Amino acid sequence: MHAHPRVARRPIGALPPFLPVLPAPSVLLALPVLMLLVAGCATDGPTASPAGTISDPAPAPADTARDELAALAAAARDRHLTARYTLSGTDGPTRDITVTSANDGSWRVDVPGGALGGTADIALVATPDGLFQCGLPSAGRPEPASCVRLGDRDDAVPHQLDPRVQHPFTDWLEVLTDRRTALSVSTATAPPGVPGSCYVVESTAASLNPPLDVGIYCFQPDGTPTFVKAALGTLTLAGTPGPAPDTVALAGPVVTGEPLGSQSPQSSDQPSPETS
Repeated sequence: MHAHPRVARRPIGALPPFLPVLPAPSVLLALPVLMLLVAGCATDGPTASPAGTISDPAPAPADTARDELAALAAAARDRHLTARYTLSGTDGPTRDITVTSANDGSWRVDVPGGALGGTADIALVATPDGLFQCGLPSAGRPEPASCVRLGDRDDAVPHQLDPRVQHPFTDWLEVLTDRRTALSVSTATAPPGVPGSCYVVESTAASLNPPLDVGIYCFQPDGTPTFVKAALGTLTLAGTPGPAPDTVALAGPVVTGEPLGSQSPQSSDQPSPETS
């Protein structure tokens, strides 16, 4: 007879090896508490944005060109000098414009051919006593120099008397520094031989009386205007600016009378055409 193999016997009361071991009663009691803690941690995290909600946009970058031009224009307002500019691109020949910005804030701009259809030379002068137009001895006006008061020093030159070339050195500088003015500014390449930084200035608002001419404006770092190309023509700095005087003087005595108009006497004396 064959002997039967011996079968290992399990101790009485032992569980089968394939049955899971149940946790102790204390562990079972702790499970609900753990679940509540996990749920609480989940609700403490950042709340998701509702569907379709758009977060606040990032601030737009600063208009660097506008800031640079405003800083240069502010420096130009504080720049006191005597300088000569060539004026070209107008109906007449190229002319030399003299600009004087005195230390006391007064200024003078001499404009050859600035009146009487280009035949008379004038100077626009602003002093603490007011704004003046001075007629200078010239081919169209051989009389000695004399001045007529146009108004207070901060008043605008009347449109019919305005040669416009004084604006880039006076009131337009204030416009360029005012960020509230509706302007678009971008950098531009400086024309050959023109020092400084140049900017294209355009208006972003339709107006019958724009605050300044759109065009190209160039300045040196110290605020010296070096180039302007606009509706008034092209102004280009000629030579190195000289020192500024303490104040500017009128070209002649103040007289009572009418200022010199921009039109030639012949055109202003012609009768208007009769209408049928």
